[in-house]
Amino acid sequence: MSAATRSLSRERPSGRKALLATAMLLVAVASAFPLAWMVLSSLKTSAETMQVPPVWIPHTPTLEAYGKVAGVINLGRSMWNSLVIATVTTAGILVTSMMAGYAFAKYSFPGRSLLFALLIATMFLPPIVTLIPLYRMVGSMGLSASLAGIIVPNLANAFGIFLMRQFIAGVPDDLIDAARMDGASELLILFKIVAPSVAPAIAALALFAFVYHWNSYLWPLTVLQGNADAYPIVISLSRLLSYNRGAINTGLVMAGATLAVLPPLVLFVFLQRFFVDSIVGSAIKG
Repeated sequence: MSAATRSLSRERPSGRKALLATAMLLVAVASAFPLAWMVLSSLKTSAETMQVPPVWIPHTPTLEAYGKVAGVINLGRSMWNSLVIATVTTAGILVTSMMAGYAFAKYSFPGRSLLFALLIATMFLPPIVTLIPLYRMVGSMGLSASLAGIIVPNLANAFGIFLMRQFIAGVPDDLIDAARMDGASELLILFKIVAPSVAPAIAALALFAFVYHWNSYLWPLTVLQGNADAYPIVISLSRLLSYNRGAINTGLVMAGATLAVLPPLVLFVFLQRFFVDSIVGSAIKG
């Protein structure tokens, strides 16, 4: 091999890496731009939000819009409602998904394959299809216009069961059998032996569930029936939109949206490592 050929072969991988890094940087910038624009807009003065062409970075950053948010909506109550809904629902999904996933992965019973196939089929149903049946069920249970009415129908999740089943299936049967021989109960095996083995999957599911139910809009709006005291932050933000009468209040809307984004963002920062581990682990198993 000539020196020119060896030089070309060394340059090709480095060129590919540079191209890949550039593409990843462009995707990252495009993904982060809306979030950055939202935060920067919340720090602008009213005059800066109305300027044309737009001001990218505020010349005189101010927190005035954040102070006004609490005057338009009940910010503390709305954040608390969202936290209760997302936290309790996520906890319920984790428990039911682990138990059902463990049963599907490690137990043999008649109709297991058919039942699992039906479970997977429900994942393809649009949420709007189940809206009216769930609403009637919640009404018959006397849970309308309450946080419980939002939480109870979502305590089990087909995707969560599927995800946990796939990861729990990789836990060695010998480890579970050894625990049974030592007299451990099935719940003890599940939460003390199996759960630590699939911790990345649990963290990923927790992140998905929390973010989804924190941002849920249609179902809470349907169940609460105008009970403003139980509104989560996502619904309360709609009052900021109606309050916005032009660009002069754009900073107010952006400030409210920034506050609503913070809890899921903080959770992602804490669970990021486990989330990445779950993706890598599923890729290796695949």
